[in-house]
Amino acid sequence: MSESKILVTGGAGYIGSHVVRMLTGAGRPVVVLDNLSTGFRDAVIGAELVEGDTGDKALVSKVLADHNVDTVLHFAAHTIVPESVEKPLKYYGNNTCCTRNLLECCSEAGVKHFIFSSTAAVYGIPEDSMCTEDSPLSPINPYGTSKLMSEMMLRDLGKATDMRHVILRYFNVAGSDPEGRIGQSTEKATLLIKVAAEVAVGKREQLYVFGTDYPTPDGTGVRDYIHVDDLADAHIKAVDYLAGGGASVTLNCGYGHGYSVKEVIDSVNRVNGTSIKVIEEARRAGDPPALIAKADRAREVLGWTPRHDDLDFIVKTSLEWERKLAG
Repeated sequence: MSESKILVTGGAGYIGSHVVRMLTGAGRPVVVLDNLSTGFRDAVIGAELVEGDTGDKALVSKVLADHNVDTVLHFAAHTIVPESVEKPLKYYGNNTCCTRNLLECCSEAGVKHFIFSSTAAVYGIPEDSMCTEDSPLSPINPYGTSKLMSEMMLRDLGKATDMRHVILRYFNVAGSDPEGRIGQSTEKATLLIKVAAEVAVGKREQLYVFGTDYPTPDGTGVRDYIHVDDLADAHIKAVDYLAGGGASVTLNCGYGHGYSVKEVIDSVNRVNGTSIKVIEEARRAGDPPALIAKADRAREVLGWTPRHDDLDFIVKTSLEWERKLAG
């Protein structure tokens, strides 16, 4: 039998590529499946790339068999919240239906371990700004619902088979590889730090701030920003946790504290050395005032210790990547 490889779906995308780099850097054999709709071929470092879709049953089954896959990390998904509201079926099709196909193929192939890229969007607008893994699940957009439906399928499959899983619910992922090899190259990005960095390097003219009258210390929304390398490390720890016999678990991935939009802008101005242009607008529907992870469980269960819990460092790596893209 050939050497067993880890399959990473969406491994040419922003978060997936950072996980692949970390896996291959540690000598783990990896195969990536990505349709390159939003991913980039040159972001895949040290792994074989199979170009294709998680909804293609014949292809997925072949990849699982050819590479003797026993562990799958599933990132492939559409992730733009406003687009999910405009095109809900696109999100249910790709994020939910394709995940169902992937799970069926994994079950048939005897895959034992599955790590799923989920989101804090499953919490919707929480009553308390601090979300635990046991907080009520009430997503308010198709993106969050599509991810929650996938979580439910994965849990039900785990009860019916011996497949074990780790579901990681991301909060606000930001930053790029500190060594500048890969970063967030997504077109028309909507994430605050990415957009602010694009303004700083001249790719956009201004940054829009939606809502300055929230019940927060400075009136702007507060979010838990996590550096992409720390999030990637949580995935490596999750692989090891399942390999060591760990039980299925759902974990928040964040730092456990937040920064406001104004604090992020201040950091960008500080690190960049000059102020960016900001335009204040009314609140957007569906934006909670604050969304922060209670993330103690990930630290306890996985033995995960974040190394980049520093807003200026997150911003610095984002700015360095934007300058590289611009240059």
